[in-house]
Amino acid sequence: MKHFKEVFANQYALDAQGAYIVDKELIQNVLHVLKHDDGYHFLVDMTAIDYLTCKEKMPERFAIVYLLRDKHFKNLITIKTFIDTSLATQSITSLFKSANWAEREIWDQYGISFKNHPNLKRILNHKEFIGHPLRKDYPITKGQLCHRSDDLMDEMTPRLKKKGLDKEEGLMFLNLGPAHPASHGTIRNFVALDGESIVCAVSEIGYLHRGFEKSCENHTYNQIIPYTDRLNYCSAILNNIAFAHTVEGMLGVDLPERAKFIRVMIGELSRIIDHLVCLAAILVDMGALTNYWYLYNPREVVYSLLSKLTGARLTNSYMRIGGMSYDLYDGFGEDLKACIKAIEEGMGDTLRLIEHNRIFHDRTQNVGIITQEEAINRGLSGPNLRACGVPYDVRVSEPYYHYETFDFDMALGSVGDVYDRMMVRFEEIRQSIRIITQAYTRLPNGAICVKDASISLPSKQAVYSNIEGLMNQFKLIYEGVKVPAKEYYRAIEGGNGELGFFIISDGSGTPYKVKVRPPCFYAMAAYPHIVEGGMIADAVLSLGSLNIIAGELDR
Repeated sequence: MKHFKEVFANQYALDAQGAYIVDKELIQNVLHVLKHDDGYHFLVDMTAIDYLTCKEKMPERFAIVYLLRDKHFKNLITIKTFIDTSLATQSITSLFKSANWAEREIWDQYGISFKNHPNLKRILNHKEFIGHPLRKDYPITKGQLCHRSDDLMDEMTPRLKKKGLDKEEGLMFLNLGPAHPASHGTIRNFVALDGESIVCAVSEIGYLHRGFEKSCENHTYNQIIPYTDRLNYCSAILNNIAFAHTVEGMLGVDLPERAKFIRVMIGELSRIIDHLVCLAAILVDMGALTNYWYLYNPREVVYSLLSKLTGARLTNSYMRIGGMSYDLYDGFGEDLKACIKAIEEGMGDTLRLIEHNRIFHDRTQNVGIITQEEAINRGLSGPNLRACGVPYDVRVSEPYYHYETFDFDMALGSVGDVYDRMMVRFEEIRQSIRIITQAYTRLPNGAICVKDASISLPSKQAVYSNIEGLMNQFKLIYEGVKVPAKEYYRAIEGGNGELGFFIISDGSGTPYKVKVRPPCFYAMAAYPHIVEGGMIADAVLSLGSLNIIAGELDR
């Protein structure tokens, strides 16, 4: 931080949350110094805030928040700039390629424009949409239909010209998706082909956009947990944990030890089934159907366990602010051992078929390569970043729930291709099993929720037998957990990387703003760059290896 403070002495202020407030005219210079001199080279996320109905008076109605991590991924810095009535500021896409889609999202949702952005257009809402839905004065009941599709030529043509190509030069244009068996979600990829080689590609998302962040503003914190299930529905409980973990940080509460270890076990099981889906699907994409069943059948065993534990198979809604809804059931340990045995057998059978298979190697090695520098610049995280050899795992860099005390290895690749992304996930399944085994061995007795009547629901016996318990339940259900007024970001290691929430509380039982940092969003933004220059068949495998989950992508 030395360089930033020296260069911009007396030109910044600190707010109550520790964010550095700078003038919008300085933002590009500030971020340039932070990146090149102070080593904050990873743009975690950026979002806008509409302070229209905020109780506290702000200098302007809108602000933009930039979250950055340093080169060791340990230190997080927050930069905030207020936007005047011009509703415009400088684009930072020349510094961080990941800002391209992030700025488009802000323009789409808040109507703040970015000067010199390469293609500022809507990204989640359709092109005929009028207004900006995350503004506080947008009527949430207003429905807007889309009557015509976007041909995406406004994105394709500039990219072709940049490569010295013309759309009339015998190129063939092809849509992959949004309804395509190998698109792994409702995603549209528009490619320009020279023969079977992709010379240019652009992606379109938003087909599954549900307005998650807007809905959060009208629900209590615990009511939001089922919505988080629908983000990355392949590892729903990790989304529960990430949201609850952030709110608990705002409350300043520490979970009971038993709750922490249960979250570790169930979270790692969720990571495993997320990886199993990814690996099974990509193997089907390359024609290896037998492996699909070897990997998918163990996932069903895990789902049976989750169903017994939570009452639901896919979208579990298991976590609560300050703990979880149920304790482990009798016989959980035996079921857990059966899950681990099934996973190890399925993974072993699959690896025996592909590990030394020449066809598998030819289809995956040196395909869909992204370098370390490019991956960081484009905001990749999780297995996709570690496959490039970058040792960033939130469980290691910012440990939570005693992860620093568990004995496990970080799986790293070296090339950053499809092969590395797959093998990193295989190895992470092994490491998750190690963590689960240790967590179950160390599992203590005790409570599963914090003993605070303002956070956790009372027991049913207390509700039915005394007025205090009844009133406590009534207030928590109707008013929600009262979270201290603050702006706060916190993250965990999700199935696909850094899964974080930036939450603003006004002190009430409902959040003023919720912004999710979904790892798939930035992975999808990098996808066109990864597939350009490759074959059309390889593009399918590259997409599968990134493990794009449309629910998390479109929110």
